[in-house]
Amino acid sequence: MRTRTALSATLAALGLMFLLPAAAQAHGDTLKVVVTGQRAGHVTTDITWENDGDAVDETVAATVNAVSVDGSRTMGPWRLVRDTAAAPAGWTTAEVLPPGTWKVSVEVGFPALGKGELEVGVPVVDPAPATGGGTTGGGATSATGGTPAVSAPTPDAASGSGSTAATTADAASPAPAPSAAQAVAGSDGDAVWWTTAGVAVTALAGAGVGLLLRRRRMRGACRTS
Repeated sequence: MRTRTALSATLAALGLMFLLPAAAQAHGDTLKVVVTGQRAGHVTTDITWENDGDAVDETVAATVNAVSVDGSRTMGPWRLVRDTAAAPAGWTTAEVLPPGTWKVSVEVGFPALGKGELEVGVPVVDPAPATGGGTTGGGATSATGGTPAVSAPTPDAASGSGSTAATTADAASPAPAPSAAQAVAGSDGDAVWWTTAGVAVTALAGAGVGLLLRRRRMRGACRTS
């Protein structure tokens, strides 16, 4: 019984030894590497077996290098990852090429050897404009509720409105009542005026009396002589 089990295991192992090389020989020992271009700056590549065109099931070990057409810039080496958008044969890079024209080369070392090259152009992409709320009439509307956005007043407008308001307030406010100091000053001025007038009247009266007395003396002297 044990002899039969050992014999069966031996036959199975021999069968696997013959089947595996046959399967590998069906795929071939080289890979077909085709650099298809770029998507948003990511290098895209298709990798298949050279003999039957089947996709590679294993994880490939590859390096991606890029050189600008003038030779002034180089990018890489980068590795390849599965491209779910181009399954099952698609591979891509996680890194992004900057805008420009690049000579891209992809070299694969596992599970077999393969190489592909292509000149790839990466365009300059302008940033998308900010999407805000639509405009109705002449005013801008907000993106949330469509409420017209009120612009903040400019400093000149604010100063102008402030000065207008101040002028209106000055015109509307009543004249301030005279203070006590102003009242006292007014009364003192009146007293000084009356005092000056009294002194003048007194001086005039004294002058008149003196003139009368002088005339009387002159008349008495004439009579005596």
